[in-house]
Amino acid sequence: MAITQSAKKAIKTSKTKKAQNDITRAKVKDALKGARLAIDGKAKEKEILEKLAKAYRELDIAAKKNVIHKNKASRLKSRLAKSIKR
Repeated sequence: MAITQSAKKAIKTSKTKKAQNDITRAKVKDALKGARLAIDGKAKEKEILEKLAKAYRELDIAAKKNVIHKNKASRLKSRLAKSIKR
């Protein structure tokens, strides 16, 4: 257990940041799943583009917040775009 005041504060802030990062990761996961389901389900083009834009947005936000690495975000966006072409 933390003894000093600064260590106690560090524990508290790390818990808060973890909770925020978990929310961001969940948003990314949901957006990616929605986009993949729309692509695989042969949804209308407009719906696919909307889901894709949402997924791109969530990936960019997560990368900007350093929740995921920027190269990972780029890789996932590239794979989504590639799957549309198929």
